[in-house]
This record gives sequence, C-alpha cells and structure tokens, in this order.
Amino acid sequence: MPDKIIKFLAHDKKIAVICANTTKLVEKARKTHDLSPVATAALGRMLTITAIMGTELKSTKDKLTVQIKGSGPLEMMVATTNNFPKVKGYVVNPNVDIPLNEFGKLDVGGAVGQEGYINVIKDIGLKDPYIGIAPLTSGEIADDFANYFVNSEQRNSAVALGVLVDKNGVKEAGGYLINPMPDAEEEEISKVEQAIFKAGAMSKMLDKNLSLQEIAIKITGDEKVEVIEENITPIYECDCSKEHMQEALTTIGKEELQNIIETDEQAEIVCHFCNEKYQFSKTDLEEILKNIDKE
Repeated sequence: MPDKIIKFLAHDKKIAVICANTTKLVEKARKTHDLSPVATAALGRMLTITAIMGTELKSTKDKLTVQIKGSGPLEMMVATTNNFPKVKGYVVNPNVDIPLNEFGKLDVGGAVGQEGYINVIKDIGLKDPYIGIAPLTSGEIADDFANYFVNSEQRNSAVALGVLVDKNGVKEAGGYLINPMPDAEEEEISKVEQAIFKAGAMSKMLDKNLSLQEIAIKITGDEKVEVIEENITPIYECDCSKEHMQEALTTIGKEELQNIIETDEQAEIVCHFCNEKYQFSKTDLEEILKNIDKE
C-alpha cells in the first residue's frame, strides 16, 4: 500500500478522523539515520503524528515543528513538516538499543522516558508562532499526544500510532487522529470509544492489509464514513541547502567565525535531518564574514 493520508467524517459529520499509512516515509527515515529498531519505532510514531498534524495546516507557508525531550536514552526527537506534508526528523541518539518490554514489544516508552515534555511550534503567519507544551505521560507517544491535545489545544482526541519493524526494516507504519466535532453528543463519542477498543492496535490493522477507509470504519463503528479529502501523500524530504547552512553560519557571531577561519581554515556542517555534509572553505568563510560586516 502506498503512503497516504485520508480525512473522514463519521456519525453524521460529528466525528472527524484522519488516518495515515506512513510505511515508506518511516523506512526512509530509518535508512537516512541508520536507526536502531526501538529508535525507528519511536521516531516513526513521531513522524506519523507530525504528518497528520501537518494536514491541518492551512497554507503552504505554514510550518509545524514538534519536539519531544524525555528522560530516556533517546534524549530528544525533533520533527518538522509543512502542509504538504513534507516531513523530516531526527533523534539525538539513533543507535539506542534496550531490552524488550514486559509484553515482548519494542520498549518505546523506556527509550523515550516517562518524564519530559512535548513542545509544538506552529508558524502560521501570525506575528508570533503558536507554542504549545505538555508533559509526557508514558513516553509511548500516542498517549502523550492525546494528553497534549487536551491540555494545550483544548480538544479531546483519540490518537493511535504504530510501527512494525522486522529484520528487513519497517514492515508497517501508520496512525490515526480522531476528534469529536463541537456538536458531537455522548452517544456518538461512546460508540467511537467502543469501536476503538474492539479495533485493536493500528499496526495490526495495517499488517492485515486493511485500507485506510476500512480502518476508519473499524475505529468509528460507522459503516458510512464519508471521505472528505484523500489525495494526500506524506513524504520524508529534507529541504536543506548550502545557502541555508550559510545562513546558519552567520548566526554564530563574528568572533566565533573569525576563530574558525584562524584555527581550522574551513568548516563542515552536517544537516541533522538528512546527514548531508556541507563544506565551507576559508574563502567561503571570509566572504560570509564580510557580508556580516556589511549588515
């Protein structure tokens, strides 16, 4: 199944649902960063929810940045997206390897840590970006984001995220976000809660080759879910360039730049998101320094 995100309405337009298959996206992230299995599962879940949230942005110029900083050995994960969604991300410690949890599964909660926070920055064209923050509740990421939505965006949400990893890499990855509309009543919400419980894990549904529409039906309990947007293809893509890296060098300050010129006579900057390396010669650095002086 190709990577895809589909938006639905269920129960007479009272329940909004976004379902995503992000298998190829997460596999590209795994290869890019040479991630361990548990790091793949953790970053994969975060990339998936970031892609889903990206589809809620209104403009092509809008940008979403998500950061999870936890007490576990992964330390920190960062992901960004636009409304395409073109997603990119990284984890500070990509090679973390810890024992399986008590259920014999990858211990994402242990790798992320149960203490820490989610930080969400939405740059949506206003004078100042929207910044939301919420504490981690489990480190399992889906629960943490459900808590974030309630506490920072005041919307009750059901979130499920799953990444299945085997010896060949990412077998399945995806997730969903469910939000009751303002006119949703207790009856519809209760039906969805029961349906979610019966449906089981997102990764298992993907592993059974269920389509996103079949998943939407299972998690809402509504056979007549309405597709409202379906031509959404999330991709893992970095937009770094030498020009962007040059801009980064201008921010370190004249003294630091002069010190690099005198000491190293060159600089190498590595992009966190794609590991691309950019070389700057002594001449390049001197030119950057000149431009700073002109400003």
